Amino acid sequence: MNNNEKMTHKPQPAKIPPKTKEQKKAEFKETKTVLKRLGKYILQHWQLFLLAIILTLLSNQLSLLGPLYSGNAIDAISAEEGVDFPTVWQCVGKMLICYIGAAVLSYLLSILMTVISQKIVYNMRKQLFEKLTTLPVSYFDTHAAGDIISRISYDIDTVNASLSQDLVQVMTSIYTVLGALAFMWQISKPLILVFALTVPTSIIFTRFRARHVRPLFSKRSRKLGELNGYAEEMLTGAGTIQAYNREGEITNRFDKRNNDTMNAYYDAEYYGAMLGPAVNFINNLSISLVMILGGILYMYSQSGAVQAGGVFFITLGGVAQFVQYSRKFAGPINEFANLFSEFQSAFSAARRIFAIMDEPPEKADDPKALPLERAVGNVELKDITFGYTSEKTILHDISVNARSGETIAIVGPTGTGKTTVINLLMRFYDTDKGQITVDGRNINEITRKSLRKAYTMVLQDTWLFYGTVFENIAYGTDNATREQVEQAAKAARIDSFIRSLPQGYDTVLSDDGINISKGQKQLITVARAMLSDASMLILDEATSNVDSRTEIKIQEAMNRLMKGRTCFVIAHRLSTVKNADRIVVMQGGTITEQGSHDELMELGGFYSKLYNSQFE
Repeated sequence: MNNNEKMTHKPQPAKIPPKTKEQKKAEFKETKTVLKRLGKYILQHWQLFLLAIILTLLSNQLSLLGPLYSGNAIDAISAEEGVDFPTVWQCVGKMLICYIGAAVLSYLLSILMTVISQKIVYNMRKQLFEKLTTLPVSYFDTHAAGDIISRISYDIDTVNASLSQDLVQVMTSIYTVLGALAFMWQISKPLILVFALTVPTSIIFTRFRARHVRPLFSKRSRKLGELNGYAEEMLTGAGTIQAYNREGEITNRFDKRNNDTMNAYYDAEYYGAMLGPAVNFINNLSISLVMILGGILYMYSQSGAVQAGGVFFITLGGVAQFVQYSRKFAGPINEFANLFSEFQSAFSAARRIFAIMDEPPEKADDPKALPLERAVGNVELKDITFGYTSEKTILHDISVNARSGETIAIVGPTGTGKTTVINLLMRFYDTDKGQITVDGRNINEITRKSLRKAYTMVLQDTWLFYGTVFENIAYGTDNATREQVEQAAKAARIDSFIRSLPQGYDTVLSDDGINISKGQKQLITVARAMLSDASMLILDEATSNVDSRTEIKIQEAMNRLMKGRTCFVIAHRLSTVKNADRIVVMQGGTITEQGSHDELMELGGFYSKLYNSQFE
């Protein structure tokens, strides 16, 4: 099946099994909770919302008076003694004033609701981002960045659309329905019986469709998040994709996800859109019945068969009034049915937003935890066992003792747990068994903020932000001076390159530093680490993106940087760890060898074979 056939193919409706009472109760409770939480955002701006309600009441009241004056004008025209022109013109004038006033107030209401919705969205997006900053690293390891971005942007914008537009229509509809019903009751009570049949039919049908369509909108939001996550991942690796000529395969995979998302959208919109026309048909039927029954009552009233002023008596103007009010009564019901799909979409988006807000934050520090003041740098890992999941253990009984000022190199095959050790040192994760101490204190008894501040890191994956070179190097160091930044850059052998840039240290780097090479990005992050006064240093493949000649210069600078600091170095180029005080060799999540370079070479074990293989 080609792509065109996919786009025109009508997806089959999702088969939804009947829900149990417990599921219905849970769904109702969840709906109530989401609405309450959205209501709290609105009540934060209750003054503006109160003004919006007042404008709604005034606008709709004026709009409801229009048919009244219109009917009076018709009665004045059809009077037996002739046309009462003064009354006609008076009613027409009042009708115009009401409609113009209603239009002006509606315009002001729309502007006000836009302001309210933007304030709410600002607070919601701010709280969502702040929540993301409190989540543990494990959350980002298990959730696609594109899906998270989709919630920050698309889902919040979806909620915004409902708050700024749909909420206004709902507020208007409620008052219009009640007001029109009150006027119709005064005009003719028998004609209201028509709505006793059609309104319950609309309500029953709407509730029936709501139960079947809501899951489709949840699926639509989920599929869009998955599509965004995949797109973000592929765009990040565009160079690798082209290098391996995998554009066709990647495009096919995207097409499949895109098609799934399209089908999810189609299901939600198609089956949600059925509601509007069906309710519109019921409402039009009710208006037709009103006109027929109203015409019959009018003829009987004119023939004298119905006593003037009686319950069944109605004038021609009264029929016209009732028909107009019946349209105002039925119209909002139809509008609400048409808005149903948008409400479902907004509700699904709100659930995805609140799902992040309800995520448990990073585990709080122990109440007895104290800050780590100036760390000496004695670090010890005692019998550490750890796995990212309970089903698979990554590290098995790891023990390493690093004294202050020592350099510990961790080497071994890919996937053996080297980076996991770093994650545990920084308390991105907590150990399953064993303990890690810094200066004799269990790191669980140290506040995370002070522990992480005691380390500085240079990782294999560089990270730069949109800002000047100076700001990127000074990142993480409070009140860094220009002189300090320049000294760090010189030590990292990047000063001459920076000065060759158009604005030197004031040159603005684009997002993630894409306007400079990978090696230059790596050198800037090295300079950032050199600027820090942390007593412990972590280098994870820190020179992987520089050439051999630059690597030698960087190594010389790092040797000066490492003096007096406890350093943990992960490297695949074993030439960079020859001078380490101790080399820890890891295989399969366990330590198989420890010692200096000379000791391990003399031992003739895995390390010596690995080292020799790099120079054969």
